[in-house]
Amino acid sequence: MTFGARLYAAIEERGPFCVGIDPHAGLLHEWGLGDDVAGLERFALTAVDAVAPHVSVVKPQSAFFERFGSRGVAVLERVIAESRAAGALVLLDVKRGDIGSTSQAYADAYLDPASPLASDAITASPFLGFGSIDPMIDTARRHDAGVFVLALTSNKEGPEVQHARTGQSGEGGTVAGAMLAHLAHLNADATPLGDFGAVIGATIGSTDERVDFNGPVLAPGYGAQGGTVADLRRIFGAAARNVLPSSSRDVLAAGPDRLALRDAALRGNDAVAGLGEA
Repeated sequence: MTFGARLYAAIEERGPFCVGIDPHAGLLHEWGLGDDVAGLERFALTAVDAVAPHVSVVKPQSAFFERFGSRGVAVLERVIAESRAAGALVLLDVKRGDIGSTSQAYADAYLDPASPLASDAITASPFLGFGSIDPMIDTARRHDAGVFVLALTSNKEGPEVQHARTGQSGEGGTVAGAMLAHLAHLNADATPLGDFGAVIGATIGSTDERVDFNGPVLAPGYGAQGGTVADLRRIFGAAARNVLPSSSRDVLAAGPDRLALRDAALRGNDAVAGLGEA
């Protein structure tokens, strides 16, 4: 099955809620754990054990594992493997973006099943030009994986690039609009859902861009960062059916108790059930 088909089926079975696994120092401290590899491992694997059997998508943030070096990456490998074994799709949040052979190396690292970091999908930055991530797109197609490209992010610096106008005199559409148009082209005629998605923040307020491009949308900023179900319906309209509202702290703050973590994930799923319904 293609990634889009697997994701569509997972949402139908488990709902659209995406849980971020973000083991930053503050959360490790709140759990009573040390800011070290042992604390990282206990935190991350406890979270996976609690939520991965119940949600459609788990989204580990690679940076929080990489900061511990090779031992942290080894924990990330376990997070990916155990999440997938529990039935969740893994969207690895790496936001990589480069050109040529380097872009291909990133694709091989995260999307080739031969890699211990192989995931169902990754996040990518297209702001060296959408064509710069072609190796990731091609590799995803070859291995039935997915790519979510940054488009309209919720960080305050984002509009400087994403709202800029294309063309020599700025007479074209926005950079974000160009990224979304590329996705619409890639996903044309895909059923039931395209493999190539966008990252669009749940806290951007509103947009005039075309957000219904026959592909999935990762919507970070939902929950503790202020995004609500009403915001998602307003921003995405009919495309809300393809949105993965993503939250980390709202779920992880319930730990380290596994049942509390599971219940927080289930509540998150209940809150966004029927998001795409009128």
